[in-house]
Amino acid sequence: MTEAKAVWSGRYIQAIVEGRWEYVKRARGITAAVILALTDDDEVVLVEQPRVPLGRRCLELPAGLVGDESAGEAAAVSAERELEEETGFAARHWEELGEFASSPGMVGETFRLFRATGLTRVGDGGGVGHEEIVTHVVKLAELPAFVAARRADGCAIDVKLLALLPYAQRPRS
Repeated sequence: MTEAKAVWSGRYIQAIVEGRWEYVKRARGITAAVILALTDDDEVVLVEQPRVPLGRRCLELPAGLVGDESAGEAAAVSAERELEEETGFAARHWEELGEFASSPGMVGETFRLFRATGLTRVGDGGGVGHEEIVTHVVKLAELPAFVAARRADGCAIDVKLLALLPYAQRPRS
């Protein structure tokens, strides 16, 4: 491997050249936490928010950066905070499902995926500052139609929603 060289660095990301590869990665060791939040009524909690790189709103799982505000923050702590900030829900049960790569051919970012259950509404959600987050609570059985409707309205769909397809397609008891 050739030496990686940061050709540009910002507060949150760096552009890197390594041999023939050009990619971006998070600065300062920042990672991300993503939350698969499931209610006791077979619903999933999703968020929709403006995404500047896409130039439109995007339907996503709740998520947030780990270590952007507090160096050394645990991913689980970030996940709990982000779920409440973005959706207004708190969870009684948390399970870490592993580390995943976002788009490994272009982005060096990884995220920790958490499943949150035993949800209770504790606030309004909507994010902090000017995030303009809208929370959606969607029956898993209705998820394909909901995603199709949001897409038809011009909303981008985060690839991580593919993780929900097995849930949405399984028979209900």
